Amino acid sequence: MDPRCEEMSHPNYANFGLSLLLLVGIVVSYLPQHIRIIRLRSSYGLSPYFVLLGTTSGTCAFANILVLPRSRGDIACCRELDSFPCVAGVLGVAQVGVQWCCFTIILLLFLIFFPRTSNPLNDDQDDPPKDELAPSYQTALGVTAISVLHAVIVAILSFWFVYARPQHAQGWANFLGIFSTVLASIQYFPQIYTTFMLKRVGSLSIPMMCIQTPGSFVWAGSLAFRLGSEGWSAWGVYLVTGCLQGILLAMGSYFEIMHHRREKKELQSRMAQATRDRVVTEQTPLLRAED
Repeated sequence: MDPRCEEMSHPNYANFGLSLLLLVGIVVSYLPQHIRIIRLRSSYGLSPYFVLLGTTSGTCAFANILVLPRSRGDIACCRELDSFPCVAGVLGVAQVGVQWCCFTIILLLFLIFFPRTSNPLNDDQDDPPKDELAPSYQTALGVTAISVLHAVIVAILSFWFVYARPQHAQGWANFLGIFSTVLASIQYFPQIYTTFMLKRVGSLSIPMMCIQTPGSFVWAGSLAFRLGSEGWSAWGVYLVTGCLQGILLAMGSYFEIMHHRREKKELQSRMAQATRDRVVTEQTPLLRAED
């Protein structure tokens, strides 16, 4: 048996538990974002460039971990291992794949619920009337088309490197990891700018960011433990995204707190005005009677 397969045949139960928890956490962390867009029936507040960069970054990260010789070796060992050691050994690959799927769902929801009318929405929605500076539906279609085309190109090139040029697979994986890190590094800047200009989070989910921000650092640590220093291109991206998402979380939380405070003050002001008007209305007949 290959030494790596022999090592995988004795899984670390603590790391397996952490990896499984992370896998479930990835799904749970994205659910608030999916639910929020569906509940509001609008993707207002999401930057199309944030969605584009996030999708393409996730595609590169998924392809990176699939192309890495060590990951492919772990997958190949499943032919010689029992079910449990196999599952424990490829959980890192599953984590990245599930994360890619979850963000791809955001891309689809962004397109499906993209606001295309200028009609005011209900007060219980965070979606104000569309303004002239808002991205067009054509932009949303373009983002989707580019994301799909990018995924197809990356898949074709990855298959070519793995089966036609296996000696260069590590280099291609490193390139994908670096490209994914670069995309992830700039991914949050368009969303930070959009949120700053709106002074609201819109359809962006704060609970999602509350889960994902610390989760990014835990996930990076788990992948680093599994892949080692040679897999830096796989886990480095999550260190970067964790820092930037933390900035977006702090900004979004601040704007939402300030918004609710303004709403509370406005409500108190309206209630006070209504009370004064009622007092005047009740006293007016008495004053007229005395005259």
